[in-house]
Amino acid sequence: MKYVNRAASILALAATLSFPACNKQFDKRPAVAQEDNSAALNLAAGKPNIVLIIGDDVGREMPTYNGGESYSTPNLDMMASGGMQFPYFFSHPDGPPSRIAMVTGRYNFRNWVELGVLADTEKTFGNLLKNAGYATCFTGKWQFDGGDAGIKNHGFDKYRVFMPYDPKNPLGDGNGQFYHRYKNPNLYEYGHYMSAAEVNGKYSEDMFYDYASNFIDSNASKPFFLVYSFNLVQKPWVPTPDDAAFANWNPDTDDTDPSKYNRDYMPSMVNYLDKNIGKLINKVQSKGLMGNTIFLFVSDNATNKSITSMYKGHPVTGSKDSTTFNAINVPFVVYAPGIVAAGKTDTSLVDMTDFFPTFADIAGSSTSSWLPLDGKSFYDNMLGTPVKSKQRSYVYCYWYRDYQQKPNVSYILDYTYKLYDSVNGSLFYNYKADPYELSPLKNRQLTPDEKKLKNKYSKLLIQIPQS
Repeated sequence: MKYVNRAASILALAATLSFPACNKQFDKRPAVAQEDNSAALNLAAGKPNIVLIIGDDVGREMPTYNGGESYSTPNLDMMASGGMQFPYFFSHPDGPPSRIAMVTGRYNFRNWVELGVLADTEKTFGNLLKNAGYATCFTGKWQFDGGDAGIKNHGFDKYRVFMPYDPKNPLGDGNGQFYHRYKNPNLYEYGHYMSAAEVNGKYSEDMFYDYASNFIDSNASKPFFLVYSFNLVQKPWVPTPDDAAFANWNPDTDDTDPSKYNRDYMPSMVNYLDKNIGKLINKVQSKGLMGNTIFLFVSDNATNKSITSMYKGHPVTGSKDSTTFNAINVPFVVYAPGIVAAGKTDTSLVDMTDFFPTFADIAGSSTSSWLPLDGKSFYDNMLGTPVKSKQRSYVYCYWYRDYQQKPNVSYILDYTYKLYDSVNGSLFYNYKADPYELSPLKNRQLTPDEKKLKNKYSKLLIQIPQS
């Protein structure tokens, strides 16, 4: 079985989408300029601060730096032009498996329990950096289980979150996951939900930013790790404080009525995400910490399928919950003036599991005492000195879909080819030439080198889950 979006519109789009990989330089590793960055890494203030910014449902076609034309993203554009882009970054097809792989550095088959549940035995990059002497904070969309104990167990001392999946509270455990996401938000901190008096009339993203800002104020003299996990731009598509309709929006009735979700609010939602990213960067700058802070922006998955945006002159429909290129290739940029050279593009293959070992390298910490990791550090790539042994030759994904009542799917891809597991037909694609995976390659069509590669990936699809 093939798990792709086969809407009629994609046939027209397939021929119009441009892929940077079509340029031969993208088949070379590393493509990053080998320049002397010996003076760039500023550790005068101690270990670099790390600010991880996670967008929700922000597809590759949204940021203007990447060719998006429907939205305004000046701060993301600034990060991209002033830092390093990673055009071959791959997520999972939806958020929870992406996030679990991100925080643990491990493939989902090692730790998946169910949707929104991270195994208690797992340690996260929060634990890693806390042990390395960092002050740790998580604000925004949590999307893991455990409530107060779970957040602390995974290494975050400071937190203000949405949707903690606390089974002891009816507001948690996934109930009402779209209600009060934005206005009058259901927010959780230090073992309790915030009171109505604390949240009424307020917007979740402003409350997350305020919390992040206060955390930076309190920890400016020590290394800190801040995760700002946006609700934006996941549905419901509702007004932001920049919209006149926000004043009269009643989340008790309007959030619960899908007929009032309006995709016309999407530009405002994207703009608000970008605005708060800019505020966060300005906050760090105001504390004199820009030379010793690394900002990373990534999306958990692609855009919702109900959203169509203009991208490089053509309409592109969101592909979340699909497995095609547009569904799993998401924006990822690193911005760190004084550490990462500006205006660079690194074409290495990178995936969600790679954050954990990268953060370990940034902190100067060993991972030998942690559970075996699947990720590879891209820290040397950030510095412009990629290490050959740390470069991926392929990306692997195991996607649990039990919550969708559909069979699980696994696949391997490189810069050109993609192979699905045998349960899903061992379908083999040249996705560079066929990005919507409309025409699987037949064995009789394959060159000897392609047959060899397919055989290699077939073995890996069996071996990796057994490792």
